[in-house]
Amino acid sequence: MRTSRSSVVLPIPVRRTLRKLGHDLRDARRRRRIPVAIAAQRASISRMTLIRIEKGDAGVALGHYATVLFVMGMVDRLADLADPRNDSVGLQLEEEHLPQRIRRARKQKHTKGG
Repeated sequence: MRTSRSSVVLPIPVRRTLRKLGHDLRDARRRRRIPVAIAAQRASISRMTLIRIEKGDAGVALGHYATVLFVMGMVDRLADLADPRNDSVGLQLEEEHLPQRIRRARKQKHTKGG
């Protein structure tokens, strides 16, 4: 059974973050003085989809958000969102599972004869 996108309940911090992302994209478009119609055309999406993105609509595909970031020249930031180097919790947990003592490999004994 499928659920519609509108019936999915998102946590409040997620909704706030998407709304902020949308507003930031709108502000970036305005600073660059790119009209909605041209930005939508460059992103190969409809004007209505761009407006939904700028409102932070969770029902819009992530690929569309990424394409708008590309149009604004900011797509490189998307690649770093979940970069392991920026994951302080993950790095800390990984350190806890490191071996406490590292042993050297034993030297092979050579036998005489043969």
